Amino acid sequence: MIKYDLSCTNDHTFEVWFRDSAACNEQVASGEVVCPHCGDADVRKALMAPAINKAEHKDPERKRAVAMAQQMHLLREFRRQVEDNCDDVGADFPEEARKIHYGETKHRNIFGEADLDEAKELIEEGIELFPVPGPFRDDA
Repeated sequence: MIKYDLSCTNDHTFEVWFRDSAACNEQVASGEVVCPHCGDADVRKALMAPAINKAEHKDPERKRAVAMAQQMHLLREFRRQVEDNCDDVGADFPEEARKIHYGETKHRNIFGEADLDEAKELIEEGIELFPVPGPFRDDA
């Protein structure tokens, strides 16, 4: 694993861990890495100082913090993909999901809100759904 400081066109700087340098270059070039502050996919490597202290990488708390940061980045990116590629139907999600499932309206990808009971009912009717994590606060 290797950590890079990246920055977006809005001059936000953030850290991202990659499998190796090639993975970083590939993901940045394809727009897969987004700024966690503003969602900008136009990012580049920022100037950074190399980490010399190897003992830091053996610290279990540090490893957990890095793993959590990576997971949060992936969850934010997943949510961004859903929001960019699906219609937000808000609280009408159960009703809209049923209309699509039963052919009452044209198929489209949607996301919205449903409580646990509503979600269970949809699943029992054979309607596929997936909980979308977030939105996440950066100051939490």
